[in-house]
Amino acid sequence: MSSARRRAGIVGGIAGIGAAAVATGLAVERYAVGRYHRRPDPEAGQPFGRLPADRRRTVRAGDGTPLYVEEVGSPDAGLTVVFVHGYVNSLGTWHYQRLGLADMANPELRMVFYDQRGHGRSGQGTPQASTIEQLADDLVTVLDAVAGERPVVLVGHSMGGMTILALADAHPELFGGRVCGVALLCTSPGKLAEVTLGLPAALARVKNPVLPRLVRQLGRQARVAERGRKAGADLVWLLARRMGFGAKDVSSALVDYLTEVIASTPIRTIADFYPALMAHDKLAALPQLRRVPVLVVAGGRDLMTPPDHSRQIATELPDAELLVVAEAGHMVMLERPALVNLHLRTFLHRAYRQAGGGRPRRRRKA
Repeated sequence: MSSARRRAGIVGGIAGIGAAAVATGLAVERYAVGRYHRRPDPEAGQPFGRLPADRRRTVRAGDGTPLYVEEVGSPDAGLTVVFVHGYVNSLGTWHYQRLGLADMANPELRMVFYDQRGHGRSGQGTPQASTIEQLADDLVTVLDAVAGERPVVLVGHSMGGMTILALADAHPELFGGRVCGVALLCTSPGKLAEVTLGLPAALARVKNPVLPRLVRQLGRQARVAERGRKAGADLVWLLARRMGFGAKDVSSALVDYLTEVIASTPIRTIADFYPALMAHDKLAALPQLRRVPVLVVAGGRDLMTPPDHSRQIATELPDAELLVVAEAGHMVMLERPALVNLHLRTFLHRAYRQAGGGRPRRRRKA
């Protein structure tokens, strides 16, 4: 393999987890990856990305882009929960929520999972449509297709949370009406360009001028980068572990799965959405969420969207519940699913009750 292709693969892998950590000092050594895999792993054998669905469908976004959707639970369930995944992720990253919330009875849930455009099994739009605002329009399309007029809770992780904030900005009338609750996991209201990604101060200062140019170049040479991705596979694995998870004893199967999802995300998607993430600023949209119950979850060791971003959201929403999972990183819902699911259960019940669920409606007098 040529050195040019090897470099392209490493660049593609780095951009695939947020275009970050170009100089973190992590060595590309098969020994390091193998050492993690030799540890006992209770998550080995989990069918990540292969859970059954009750219904599958494809809906068309406003520009014709196909969006892949899976549903779990009865169409007549009392509450619909729509899960919105993050950057270079897919609907499979909600694996443990799909398993852990399926037996809820009060309320019974219909869970909806979909791949954002350019991710998973959804189609890829144009570079011009690779914006957080377009993702919010896509979310409206999904809601129109699957939710009907029943109460809906939106659960977003990372870029998925940003999608929900963009929806609140564009369609505030949905919140307190159709949307009766919002959970935001490891997300940000803006200023992601200022995040250091855990880099030393000297390297953090050069990140902003270097990374945008690197990603632009990546987009121009997407075909070369795609062909060379395997060359950087070990580095991607180590970076996925470093940037995605917080605990030292994280399951190697979880890192394997995250690495697989990153590797399946097209280079063009990675390059096209990066500027939108850096330009994201929806702090002014947060007051729209005061109309509904809100749960904010942060990973205490999250390097991608540090916990201060979640705390800022909670400051703007004084009635919101804030959970900081001390030992977790960016993929908190995979890393600490039992705790996240416990809080989601309580939150979903509260949102349903506040929306009037479980109480008989009064008949209007003639």
